[in-house]
Amino acid sequence: MYKVIRFFTDLQDDEHPYDVGNTFPREGIEVTEERLAELAGPSNRQGVPLIELVDEDKGEEAVPEEKPKRTRKKAAE
Repeated sequence: MYKVIRFFTDLQDDEHPYDVGNTFPREGIEVTEERLAELAGPSNRQGVPLIELVDEDKGEEAVPEEKPKRTRKKAAE
């Protein structure tokens, strides 16, 4: 399984958008080893890796990352 590490739209899948943290490929879509290598390396239109292999044995999941929560400090009284 691969996870998206940089946003892209898949030109070979009707321009389906992939956000950072998404699983690639999406459910129901099959891709070739050549396509995986293209997206995992610099041989794509963006020129940088867009996906990376996830080690399923370590229990890592490809899910969107949460943004850090902002907190407000109370003003000194």
